[in-house]
Amino acid sequence: MNQEVSRRPAPVAGSFTRVRSIGRSLSVRNFRLFFIGQLVSVIGTWMMVVTQDWLVLSLTDDSATVLGVVTALQFAPMLFLSLYGGRLADRRDKRVILVAANLVSAALSLVLAPLVFTGAVRVWHVCALAFCLGVVNAIETPARMSFVHEMVGGDLLPNASAMSAAYFNLARIFGPALGGLAITWLGIGPVSLLNVASYLATVAALLMMRPKELLRSRSTARDGRSVDALRYVASRPDLLLPLLTVAVVALFGLNFQLTLPLLAKTVFHADAGTFGLFTSAVAAGSLLGALIGSGREGRPSATLVAAAAIAFGTAEALTGLAPGQGTALVLLAVTGLTAIFFTQAVNHRVQLGSAPGYRGRILALYTLLLQGSTPFGALLTGWLAAHHGARAALLVGGLVSLATGLAALVKYALPQSSSKRRSLSVRKTGR
Repeated sequence: MNQEVSRRPAPVAGSFTRVRSIGRSLSVRNFRLFFIGQLVSVIGTWMMVVTQDWLVLSLTDDSATVLGVVTALQFAPMLFLSLYGGRLADRRDKRVILVAANLVSAALSLVLAPLVFTGAVRVWHVCALAFCLGVVNAIETPARMSFVHEMVGGDLLPNASAMSAAYFNLARIFGPALGGLAITWLGIGPVSLLNVASYLATVAALLMMRPKELLRSRSTARDGRSVDALRYVASRPDLLLPLLTVAVVALFGLNFQLTLPLLAKTVFHADAGTFGLFTSAVAAGSLLGALIGSGREGRPSATLVAAAAIAFGTAEALTGLAPGQGTALVLLAVTGLTAIFFTQAVNHRVQLGSAPGYRGRILALYTLLLQGSTPFGALLTGWLAAHHGARAALLVGGLVSLATGLAALVKYALPQSSSKRRSLSVRKTGR
């Protein structure tokens, strides 16, 4: 009995250590400031996403096609500018790029408020602002993703990357819910002003950092080209295949900005508050997935990437078949968990497998495939939802993602297992 009692504190201490290890990258002051600033900013961004979608649906009598066009315009610049953004991140001061990008985004958000207050806002205004914000995001995203390495270094990079996904999804939990409530209580105009303030919070956090503590290294990318990064990826099947997998899954499955408002308003006939809860359910699952991934060390295997894609596709397809709001909320949380686990697995496999001199451009390519496919995915999903309903859009997206995961498993996971078995057999037989 005494021996059993004496051993009880050990699991508690071990659990406490594991909890502390989840956020170990937050011990770095610069990254801690970055985390807080981004959390505030992304909360504002998600409030604005809900507001923008609701505004478009209100102006167009619930047109799924127009909502798809707006979403496509917001992500279209990724197709043309993300690789340039990656090259810029490799060549210039990333912190300066981020400050400038957030100031421009704040200015663009400020333009919408008077249009809404005066009742002069039209769909083309929303389309133009969405496109301009997309241009800024195409430049900002590669710089932000590669800036994490400068703040924490290589050892803490997987944890910091998971923490970045955590703040994004933590904001996605509160942002849409707050956005839905703000639309109901305050109206659309005040939400635009709140989004402006959230961008300024990021600028303040970046300016408070200590540049001398950033782990900057001399890059060979000053004379490099984007095409060099493409050739590098083409020569590395372990990088190329996961990137192709994420491209297909993003194109057909990761269209939540379009499918969630349609599911809420056209299937369950819900109000803005319930739409916010739907988005928050996805975010809650994503946050849990990010926290699970924060304890992972080393480079994810190809099998893990494929399995994550299969799990995501299954969850999304089941969401399309959900009979009621309660079931849909649960399945959306599972979908969010598997989605972030999949995208983080691809991110870490690609980033930890790339040479440092290519990191900015490789992450830009990852961003291009993950978000740059959104314009086509939004148009396709919008057409599918307009003709067959939001359920069909989720079901098709899930089934395509599931099939892609299975194909990836067959393509680069099972052959590796067979190779290992043959190697083990040779060692045992000596042949």
